[in-house]
Amino acid sequence: MQRGSDRLSRHRDEEMKHELQGLLRSGHPTRTEEWHDPEPTADDDPEIAGGPVTPGHAGASLEAVRLELARLLGRSSFPASAGDLVRVLRRKSAPDGLVEALERQPRGERYANVQELARALTRREGQ
Repeated sequence: MQRGSDRLSRHRDEEMKHELQGLLRSGHPTRTEEWHDPEPTADDDPEIAGGPVTPGHAGASLEAVRLELARLLGRSSFPASAGDLVRVLRRKSAPDGLVEALERQPRGERYANVQELARALTRREGQ
């Protein structure tokens, strides 16, 4: 029987609560099959707990800035000037710190790819 927007039956709800009790009480997975457990983060995963990646902040390495820019801009945005890239970042709702760092770049400067842009942003902010 359908209960409004709830897709699960009352019995399935109780079953799921029972499955989670061990995890909530122990603080670690309690299943015997490892394939049920989520995969832990890798050493080279980008940091997401510190908020948006912006040049000049602690932990904003060249790789982290490049990854964030590549995620937002893609290949089709290049080659482009700083002004063109600012418009693209604003349209894609990029973090303000990233847009402001790009706005501080010389307007006439052109970038062939994400790597060049990330180097320019981290070099200027690091000085």
